[in-house]
Amino acid sequence: MNISCNWCFISLLLSLFLIFSSLVNAQSFDYPTANLSTLWKNSASAPHSVPFTDGSTVRAILLRGSFGPRYACGFYCNGNCDTNYLFAIFIVQTNSGSGITLPASGFPQVVWSANGDHPVRINATLELTFDGDLVLRDADGKIAWSTKTGGKSVVGLNLTETGNLVLFDNNNSTVWQSFDYPTDSLVPGQKLMLGRKLTASVSLTNWTKGLFSLSLTNEGLFSFVGSNPRQVYVQNSLSFNVTETSYVRFMNGSLSLFLNSSEISDKPDQIFYSIPEASSAQYMRLRPDGHLNVYEWENGEWKVVADLLTGYLGDCNYPMVCGKYGICSNVFCRCPTSDGLATYFKQENDSQSTAGCSQITPISCEYSAHHSFIELKDVTYFTFYSDRENIDSEKCKQECLMNCSCKAAFFRYSDNSSYGDCYLPSEIFSMMNNDKSKTHYNSTAYLKIQNVSSPSPGGSGKKSRQDPKILGLSLGAAGLFVLVTGILVFFFWKKNFDDVEEDYLDQVPGLPRRFSYEELENVTEKFTKILGKGGFGTVFEGTLNDGTKVAVKLLEGLGQIKKSFLTEVEIIGSIQHVNLVGLIGFCAEKSHRLLVYEYMKNGSLDR
Repeated sequence: MNISCNWCFISLLLSLFLIFSSLVNAQSFDYPTANLSTLWKNSASAPHSVPFTDGSTVRAILLRGSFGPRYACGFYCNGNCDTNYLFAIFIVQTNSGSGITLPASGFPQVVWSANGDHPVRINATLELTFDGDLVLRDADGKIAWSTKTGGKSVVGLNLTETGNLVLFDNNNSTVWQSFDYPTDSLVPGQKLMLGRKLTASVSLTNWTKGLFSLSLTNEGLFSFVGSNPRQVYVQNSLSFNVTETSYVRFMNGSLSLFLNSSEISDKPDQIFYSIPEASSAQYMRLRPDGHLNVYEWENGEWKVVADLLTGYLGDCNYPMVCGKYGICSNVFCRCPTSDGLATYFKQENDSQSTAGCSQITPISCEYSAHHSFIELKDVTYFTFYSDRENIDSEKCKQECLMNCSCKAAFFRYSDNSSYGDCYLPSEIFSMMNNDKSKTHYNSTAYLKIQNVSSPSPGGSGKKSRQDPKILGLSLGAAGLFVLVTGILVFFFWKKNFDDVEEDYLDQVPGLPRRFSYEELENVTEKFTKILGKGGFGTVFEGTLNDGTKVAVKLLEGLGQIKKSFLTEVEIIGSIQHVNLVGLIGFCAEKSHRLLVYEYMKNGSLDR
């Protein structure tokens, strides 16, 4: 009896020991915090290193929780795992002992990274220093990233249940957190504060910053493409301005706006997007193609459950769906073509139409007098911000010709083509066929090209056939206006006006120097350097033969001929005043009317 009891007691102790050992081992896998003076090395022999069949590898440093999709942080690579590692927060699948599992399907989903622009190599280190700085160093010891929190009373590092990496002090107050520095993703509960933005990477394996971004501005939640300047491709405008404490929050069921960060209530002030309520782990990512997708873990894999930015115009409304200069129609891509014999655009990649198109002869500001357009009827752009309103298509094109940075003139109108709106972007992304049943407007795209007969920069100026359908007359805006004026003058005033005016000018005493039109063409390099517009004319920068810089005003419009022109020459030419620009000379040759002023090197006179 006693022997039996003793054996029962020993069995009980052994069972308790095994249970305790199991708990200790399980706890060793759940490692969500770290103390000061801790160093981790990115080596193949590091603990919690798991390769996946999609080519990625993780080496977890901290991991929160067990059994299911869980947040971890550490080194991550996808592709070249010798030289291309992020320090990142990722979602992985774990078992009941917090071990990372499912290498063939539970691929890690990166939701934040520290060093997308500066990947590190094998043997890189991450250190939580003695004075509280979290520092990532490459294998050669160079700093790739740091929280810059040294000396700020940090006592530890914590990865929270919500996926936020936090440096905290003795009072458990946050000194630094990853939620304040989002990259391309948001996780449930995370806020996107006013002025912060999500920025898509170049690709899924190149984590440098790409073209697309999403940010909360004073006017609403906007999606942008490009940077010089940015172009809006999706806008969620507000009828009121937000405050400095406003933010967008990823909630269970929505992406919503909160006007005051001190509000305790979960009731948003405005819902931007509705999202299917989560039945498992979720996160959202701004992808390299500009889509904002919501992902959820379902039946052993990650699936897209929402595509938030896609509107009523579909995928063709994305700025890079067909690459730069590509035209999208039902997600089929083509390059711009004209009806004539000449070709001006070529496909960037013969095997991939979505790669976009490029100009065969690049636009050169040096030869802006040879710029013209090809016309694309019923073609529109993914965005439209009116640079000019209530004008016709000819004036829209002229505005583009006057500005060398303008790459196209997009013109649209409702009923009357004489009163349309004009958009003049300096960078061209994807265009699309205009479905008037959806857009409810008429649209034409005028793409600026370098006329094929113009000399290429540094070239010999070899000519080739011209496209008879090309719009424009290979002139700058000034030349185009002068041409129209010249034709009208020729028919109405040539016999009676030219001789009389030129004879009159020769008889007026005290006039400034008289230039020929050819001289001023050479002085201004064929009117290519525009200083500004106003006063019924365009002003160009020029240099005389003696090196003197001048401002040449090319008068436009029939109202400036004869009386107005002669008045300006006679009056301004004879006045000398400290606050007036001196008139150096003029040109009155047939239909050409130009004034040559002193050059204001410090800007316009009002400065």
